[in-house]
Amino acid sequence: MASKLDQLREMTVVVADTGDIDAIKKFKPVDCTTNPTLVLKAIGLPAYEPILADAVAWGKKQAGSQEAAVKAIGDRLAVAVGTELTKLVEGRVSTEVDAGLSFDTAATVEKARAIIAAYKANGVDRERILIKVAGTWEGIRASEILQKEGIDTNMTLIFDIAQAIACADAKAFLISPFVGRILDWYVKSENRTFTPEEDPGVISVHGIYDYYKAHGIPTVVMGASFRSQGEVEALAGCDRLTISPALLDALAADNGTLKRALSPNKPGPKPDVVNLDEKAFRWAMNQNPMATEKLAEGIRLFAKDLGELRKIVAKRFVA
Repeated sequence: MASKLDQLREMTVVVADTGDIDAIKKFKPVDCTTNPTLVLKAIGLPAYEPILADAVAWGKKQAGSQEAAVKAIGDRLAVAVGTELTKLVEGRVSTEVDAGLSFDTAATVEKARAIIAAYKANGVDRERILIKVAGTWEGIRASEILQKEGIDTNMTLIFDIAQAIACADAKAFLISPFVGRILDWYVKSENRTFTPEEDPGVISVHGIYDYYKAHGIPTVVMGASFRSQGEVEALAGCDRLTISPALLDALAADNGTLKRALSPNKPGPKPDVVNLDEKAFRWAMNQNPMATEKLAEGIRLFAKDLGELRKIVAKRFVA
């Protein structure tokens, strides 16, 4: 019998949640996704040493302060890593906007345009790239502008259906609900374990997926941040799933039967259409302490890892 990974590929687009070249070569995902955490890990790999050295050498030739050069090198590294990944996958590579811009619509749009321009300079068309933007109200408004310009967005750190609906209203190309981080919050809050079927993160994605399909919303649902193979299996059939190498390994080694869990043709009444303006969006998030806390935490963590990346760059810059 085919492995569960092969069975999953029959019903879901598999995305690699890594910047590890060897892992991507091994699993051959359609897409891959990066963020500051993954870029930070990637540049610690021998395969990326020439890219790091080249970026630092380029930065030393730029005018301006050391701080500005270090930030520019960090941006260049993210695009350089993404460029390498486009050579390994046939689909899209996601590249994240600086998390420090999560509450600044205009700056997010400007940074996204710069990222696309940098990819173009590397010979990579915008159709191969997704710009990752945090699912804040300001980020969603930036996505709306970018989508109108033909720049597709991956709205990340999605923890509540209000975010998902607002992203769909903005015509975002793709959203990334963070399954495992939702589970983490409820495990800590309720001091209990959950089966995959009752996993709050899994249930959240089911709700978003069903809402989108019932109302013909084309925005792609891509489950992310998995804690177990069971979580992945409980979302088999989702549009896309971004999965770590460790879980891809586990699925590849499992020859059991994988049952489809999500289908666009779910019977039953349609969920009501929800109309969200800024006030309603912020109130919905306020009423969901998990979503509020995890969104803020996610932005802080991405900002922290970007800071760590810049520290590494700064050390190389003065060496």
